[in-house]
Amino acid sequence: MAIMITDECINCGACEPECPNNAIYEGGAQWRWADGTTLKEVTTADGATVSGTAPQTPVSDEYYYIVSDKCTECVGFHEEPQCAAVCPVDCCVDDPDMRETRERLLEKKEWLHIAA
Repeated sequence: MAIMITDECINCGACEPECPNNAIYEGGAQWRWADGTTLKEVTTADGATVSGTAPQTPVSDEYYYIVSDKCTECVGFHEEPQCAAVCPVDCCVDDPDMRETRERLLEKKEWLHIAA
């Protein structure tokens, strides 16, 4: 399961530098697959191929957000999600719409960080 940031976020930014996958962005900021990963291009669920450096639409315009397709809950890096560990208002929580097994999270980590 991925982590999500709720609308209780105070925009402090404590979570952003803690993410090993660079999956956390400031509200309104465009995100990229290549940010913090080795991805050069990605095939989306609808079959389209996009450049890893192509800007993507922000998930939120109001507060920090997590790109769920890049979130591995820090599996393979840390014992617990680092964003949740540092959040002063406990707004980094499990995303009920993005349930994934530990094995799937490890696969995602390997995909995001393919050896060059």
